[in-house]
Amino acid sequence: MTLRHALASLLLLGAMPSLAAGRVPYGGELRVAHTGPAEPGEPALADSPTEATVLGLLSRPPCHLTPNGHLSPALARELSRPAAQVVRLGLPSAAQAAALVRAWARLTGSEAPSPYRALLFPLRGEGRQLSATGDTLELALAFPWPDLERALCHPALAPPRSVPAALGPFSATGANTVEARLAWNQGRPYVDRLRLMPTDERGLSRLWSTQEAQVVLGVLADSGTASGTALYATYLAWSPRRVPPDFRQAVESALDREDLTRLFVRGPAVPMPHLLPPALLPQAAGPRPSPPPAQAGRKVTLLYDAGSEDQRAVAERLQVRLHDRGYAVALERLPRAELRARWARGDYELMLHSLLLPPVPGPALAVVLDAAGRKDLLGVELPRIGALPDAAARDARVRERALALAPSVPLLPLYAQGLALRAAPEVGGLVFDAQGLPVLDGAWLQPTVPGVPGARR
Repeated sequence: MTLRHALASLLLLGAMPSLAAGRVPYGGELRVAHTGPAEPGEPALADSPTEATVLGLLSRPPCHLTPNGHLSPALARELSRPAAQVVRLGLPSAAQAAALVRAWARLTGSEAPSPYRALLFPLRGEGRQLSATGDTLELALAFPWPDLERALCHPALAPPRSVPAALGPFSATGANTVEARLAWNQGRPYVDRLRLMPTDERGLSRLWSTQEAQVVLGVLADSGTASGTALYATYLAWSPRRVPPDFRQAVESALDREDLTRLFVRGPAVPMPHLLPPALLPQAAGPRPSPPPAQAGRKVTLLYDAGSEDQRAVAERLQVRLHDRGYAVALERLPRAELRARWARGDYELMLHSLLLPPVPGPALAVVLDAAGRKDLLGVELPRIGALPDAAARDARVRERALALAPSVPLLPLYAQGLALRAAPEVGGLVFDAQGLPVLDGAWLQPTVPGVPGARR
């Protein structure tokens, strides 16, 4: 029995007697409405929780991590450690192994660099020298890193859906329609197909109220929604070469994270006073510093993601708050690909940076440090963290270093978000994974009662 089937079986224990005594039903079409683009881009850019969920229907990373920390293969058919410094990935085919190598090379190369490349930093050559032997990848470590397997479960490490060798629990069969892949190695999904309904926030409410959608991913005006772990973290980054040294003090003195999160960020969100989200670093915020002397005439440009309404609202709020500290802030909205390209070149003054952090403190800190432009710290911090064999000791070390390093990196944490989800009563089996994403291939529909339209057993 696969892990997904086991989770669904546990959920059935509280179901109606007619279902509790039988098997989870297969079949039917599940209608899922979501905000965001109709077709998410490549994994390293489709990193909002909604986009990562939709992309994950068609393309998965090598493994899957449950909330209790259990690791199981996903794209990979084998995930093992034949030696202390080697992790072996066995893929379903040589084509998929080669596709994974190409996808990871894009992260670490100059074509489309990404802060998620830090997940591969512990590999020898930082993952740039990988090659497949048939359907197998041998990942040689440059230093001990016990958290590598869990880091490989991040959605950004999946092959792009445009690659024929990409593989997930569903396959695309038409515009916004995916059908269950019967040979999926984790067990075929319960429903036969998903009908995806991309829309905006108003459309989401309409589709839910008219019962056209059975699952909605995004914010609804009413209550009753569930949410995954808040790991989609947003930071304010700045260039130390282009922004005055007292900028951190100015923005910290002007910033109220509670106010920012409550009034300007939609959906399930929490203030983030430290480099890692509260789910990974549960610490209280310290006192706000006093503002530096205001000096008029300091003009800066703040870049933000054109596809994020939350970033737009937060950027406008920061524009107002920084005006009181002597900064005239111009706002510029950019597509996410261009935003990341500007980040990689260091071509910005201020930038809002949103990242889907892994649910493991060590890899999460690696991504944050790289996003802050401090890749130099990875070679110092990660070997010391990885040298600790005990997971609890490693996590404690990461939290300690995150607090110590925060004042020295040009990155100010703002808030962390989770994915809001609401499901109709007839939908069962929905759970969130450790990444805070819903496992849609585990959802099932209660069968109808014969002769009673709309009734469910």
